[in-house]
Amino acid sequence: MMDNRTDADLLCALLGDRARAQGLLQRFGGLRGLFDAEPQAVLASDGIGRAGSARIAAVPELARRYYSERLPIGEPIRCPTDTELFLKARLRHLDHELFCCLYLDNRHRVLRFDELFRGTIDGTSVYPREVVKEALSVNAAAVILAHNHPSGVAEPSQADERITRRLKAALELVDIRLLDHLIVGDGKATSLASRGLV
Repeated sequence: MMDNRTDADLLCALLGDRARAQGLLQRFGGLRGLFDAEPQAVLASDGIGRAGSARIAAVPELARRYYSERLPIGEPIRCPTDTELFLKARLRHLDHELFCCLYLDNRHRVLRFDELFRGTIDGTSVYPREVVKEALSVNAAAVILAHNHPSGVAEPSQADERITRRLKAALELVDIRLLDHLIVGDGKATSLASRGLV
């Protein structure tokens, strides 16, 4: 069932004060700006206090944990949507690129999720040798790659396509299947497999 409450309604339910909720949304330019704001900036807002600031800081972390539970270790992936929601929750909010691997067994049960390479706002260096090494260490039969674009644009670059081909070739040498490479943008994830690039 669709929840028709506005952002101000929901924030009011969290803080108990509608005027304060509307003021915060206006000051920070919406929910994303508020939840991405530094805790000191939120605390400095009129009438928020430490308890209100702590409640606001808890919301995005609770959401990330909620979506993490959609892909529990040892359980099979139920559907591509679960993978996408999990990855968006883990990567969408970051202001730097992060390259990750989801390692699966031959029944597509989750073995481990690793944040392997951290980059800057517009790129990261990825080393196929390290991806293969980690996949072998958990005895993975398949891998799903993911990284975010802090720009918010989920379109793959030529560099993304090149590293995907290199990783696929490296993994194939040790009989590990590359199932997909997802690029997470602002509210959207692009599957390179769905575009025939894996």
